[in-house]
Amino acid sequence: MTGRLHGVGLGPGDPELITLKAARLIESADVVVFHAARHGRSHARAIAAAHLRDGQIEEPLIYPVTTEESADYRGELEAFYDDCARRLAAHLDAGRDVVVLAEGDPFFYGSYMHLHKRLADRYPTTVVPGVTSIAGASAELGRPLVERDETLTVLPGTLDAAALADRLAGADSAAVMKLGRTFPAVRTALENAGRLGDAWYVERATTGDQRIAPLADVDPATVPYFSVALLPSRVHEETRRALPAAPARPTAGEVVVVGLGPAGREWLTPQAQEALAAADDLIGYGPYLDRVPPNARQARHPSGNTVEADRAEHALELARAGRRVAVVSSGDPGVFAMATAVLEAAERFPDVPVRVLPGLTAAQAVASRAGAPLGHDYCVLSLSDRLKPWDVIAARLAAAAASDLVVAVYNPASKTRRHQVAEARDLLLKHRDADTPVVIGRDVGGPAESVRVVRLADLDPADVDMRCLLIIGSSQTRRTGDTVYTPRRYPS
Repeated sequence: MTGRLHGVGLGPGDPELITLKAARLIESADVVVFHAARHGRSHARAIAAAHLRDGQIEEPLIYPVTTEESADYRGELEAFYDDCARRLAAHLDAGRDVVVLAEGDPFFYGSYMHLHKRLADRYPTTVVPGVTSIAGASAELGRPLVERDETLTVLPGTLDAAALADRLAGADSAAVMKLGRTFPAVRTALENAGRLGDAWYVERATTGDQRIAPLADVDPATVPYFSVALLPSRVHEETRRALPAAPARPTAGEVVVVGLGPAGREWLTPQAQEALAAADDLIGYGPYLDRVPPNARQARHPSGNTVEADRAEHALELARAGRRVAVVSSGDPGVFAMATAVLEAAERFPDVPVRVLPGLTAAQAVASRAGAPLGHDYCVLSLSDRLKPWDVIAARLAAAAASDLVVAVYNPASKTRRHQVAEARDLLLKHRDADTPVVIGRDVGGPAESVRVVRLADLDPADVDMRCLLIIGSSQTRRTGDTVYTPRRYPS
């Protein structure tokens, strides 16, 4: 079995721009190949040095000529590449994996391509792309090359001067490679094309020896081969100059009440995620706020569970001062949650806009785990008597039971409220069969999730706390094993 040939792009010079795949292949290679000038030093090897290991075979390929001054420059190079391919084939035939180091990208004006055309039809081959010198130069210059419908023209500096000027004159954006000795002709071509004032010079982009300057100011005697001339995007400059001097902040911000759903990020809607990401301030009950990943740009304002009015007031005051505020709420903010508190307080802040973004409710989450107990008419009811008297709760429970509605029960119990579950069970048993299915969902979507189905007669208050939600079936709700559903059709 033969070895595999890898053409590996190293990027423009900064070793940190080597891709993970390139680094892995360099480290695992049997043979590492790199091109070098006659002095023997190799930029490619220097970039990859940190990934080389003891015991690897190194094959330097020393160029016989480096300029076109030779009478038979092309012929000498072709013979050189033939000999290089022969040397690499000997390793591949012996079963050794060969990595050819290529500055920039292997297929972008790179020497690797000459080996590829001679070997790729004979051996298994992988080409790993690299960051090009053009991309590196544009990034270091801090100016995009193309925007909107612009096109990028890439030209070699070795082109005929008249042809080069003609193409530069018609280009939206351009990059001219292979400078060095060609620089005077390239500068003249840019001047003849009327583009010299737009042109930038970037030398050894991304390295410690990097140099950036307006091309018109560069001394031709100082230009190495590893440099590039750039005509950046004109559209980008036009649109940049049209921007206001500083981003405008609204005189008044807004409050967005965001439903987080019952648990983790997978229950969060994209709309809610967007609002949380855009906020300047996050306000909410501490444990709910903890479910939003921290962002150093944002101010977080956690508070206790019984200060909804204070939270709402604080959010509206921040928004009036120009802040974008997200008030977080578990489940859906409009179901026994923060939306009402914010809207009630907002009557005193008519100048502050308020939006409410829905979330998946606890009732829906628990129902989905059990099957479809909410498949027909149902009501949602809270057993908490902190904000309404128990006799109102009991009357509503009795009405729901007499109407044969499925009942989703929020806030069934807490450390200080223990009697409500038993009283609700006994009240419902006056209208429901003892075998009526009751779903007890606790921490649905969270790490301590549990979902149980019991008979209404067996509903034990000791099994219920504040983190639970109950779904109590109607006369039509059915249980099959652990699955509970309420048929959509009601008997005549």
